[in-house]
Amino acid sequence: MSNHIPIPDRAFEFAVRITKICSYLDKQPGTPRLLPAQLFRSGTSIGANIEAHIPHFIV
Repeated sequence: MSNHIPIPDRAFEFAVRITKICSYLDKQPGTPRLLPAQLFRSGTSIGANIEAHIPHFIV
């Protein structure tokens, strides 16, 4: 497949998007503080999981 994007790269882009969403949500009135914090933790943990199980992918 010529359009293959490695999983670590996809996970990084996902984490960047999650970070932006969390930053936006944190600025919104009426959004509980727990929501962006939990979303950030769960959305960025994929990178840690990849690094822990497939360390040769992370440079």
